[in-house]
Amino acid sequence: MDFSSVSVLCLGDVMLDRFLYGTMERISPEAPVPVLLLDSRREMPGGAGNVANNIISLGGRAILVGLVGQDEAGGVLRNALGNQARVVDATVCSPARPTICKTRFIAVHQQVVRADEESRAPLQPEEAEALCRAIDAQIDQVQAVVVSDYGKGVCSPTVLTHVFTMARARGIPVFVDPKTADYTQYRGATCITPNAKELALASGMPVGTEAQAELAARTVMAQADASAILATRSEKGMMLVRRDGPVLSVPARAREVFDVSGAGDTVIATMALGVGSGMSFEQAMRVANAAAGVVVGKLGTATADMQEVQHELEEQSGPDDIPHLLPLSAACAQAQRWQAQGLKVGFTNGCFDIIHPGHVGLLAEARAVCDRLVVALNTDASVSRLKGPTRPVNSLDARARVMAAIRYVDAVVSFDEDTPLETIRALMPDVLIKGADYKPEQVVGADIVQSNGGRLVLATLAAGHSTTATIGRIQGS
Repeated sequence: MDFSSVSVLCLGDVMLDRFLYGTMERISPEAPVPVLLLDSRREMPGGAGNVANNIISLGGRAILVGLVGQDEAGGVLRNALGNQARVVDATVCSPARPTICKTRFIAVHQQVVRADEESRAPLQPEEAEALCRAIDAQIDQVQAVVVSDYGKGVCSPTVLTHVFTMARARGIPVFVDPKTADYTQYRGATCITPNAKELALASGMPVGTEAQAELAARTVMAQADASAILATRSEKGMMLVRRDGPVLSVPARAREVFDVSGAGDTVIATMALGVGSGMSFEQAMRVANAAAGVVVGKLGTATADMQEVQHELEEQSGPDDIPHLLPLSAACAQAQRWQAQGLKVGFTNGCFDIIHPGHVGLLAEARAVCDRLVVALNTDASVSRLKGPTRPVNSLDARARVMAAIRYVDAVVSFDEDTPLETIRALMPDVLIKGADYKPEQVVGADIVQSNGGRLVLATLAAGHSTTATIGRIQGS
């Protein structure tokens, strides 16, 4: 998994999380309260800012839109955002309200008290207008949107309607972490991610069993006209309920839980990155479940990095959760993101029915002449038309799994036609690679790639290797 080319717009209530640490050695002579002698502090973005933290920890890019006051806490928050290379600070400065700041006083690993600074005034028209302008300025750069609603004012009906409309017009998925029990405010969302308590409150129904949770999810999904509800159910794992698909549940792996703070932010950040990168909802949910499993095993509000998530996936259920065959639309989006970063995208294709050293050599040479390599596989029907009714030996799914595991390959797609011409037109690679047994004029799509400024490379083929010969040896044995 690589989320480096995925940008997510994080809209919501941005906060400064401030932790003040000290020791308690005496009681105040002024009142019967302990005196906390401070010795250190820690400050970081919270609320929607913590979603952004999770996104960059997983390798993505976050664009943060929210309200920040003209005060000391706002300066600290913006300075913290400015120190994070993959976060774009698109917050709006409001003279009408303070920066939301949660200050936690901690002694001997125990929170003694929390002091909150915030305004409970409704969002002002000029604030809503400025937030909508910030959304408009950034939304064309992103592949997903996260709405992080903490009920502090930013997620007003005006702002929500605007971001849903803008995202829908561009085909961008919107994920909502809800606060209100009235899910009609989230009409237009793609996926809403309540925990069990929030789901019960919004639906007015029990959620203890899987059947009850599904019914409650379908109830609120209808209220919000959403495509999916992803319910997080603590030790019971997650449940994905979709309007047009089967229910899918994944269990939480048994572990020692240190702190569930921020686990919801991790889930929604991972879902946005996964779907934004081209994963299916099911694939993204499994990755999100693994990421949440990592953070609950840490103390305090924590994030997970990709190496930790990959390890957790392997511990849970192996590599099957990692996408091995992308839809063409997702592959095109990925190729465009790579090209936008200045990377050269290469393309080759074939049946690749039984992988042999000749294939590996071709792929190695192909990857050497580009920065990212996309491999297109003939579907089973296409292989049969080209090779005869006894082929392929291995199904498309099996061939794609093997191909995706080869280190030279960055993405795998399939095509059902006899040639990959339409796939090449859609992807428009920078480099087209075929074996040297072809002449330039015989290579399908070469003229298209070259007329677009790309080039054709004819790779050397290792002698003595072929799928047909391998099958012949097997049949003769």
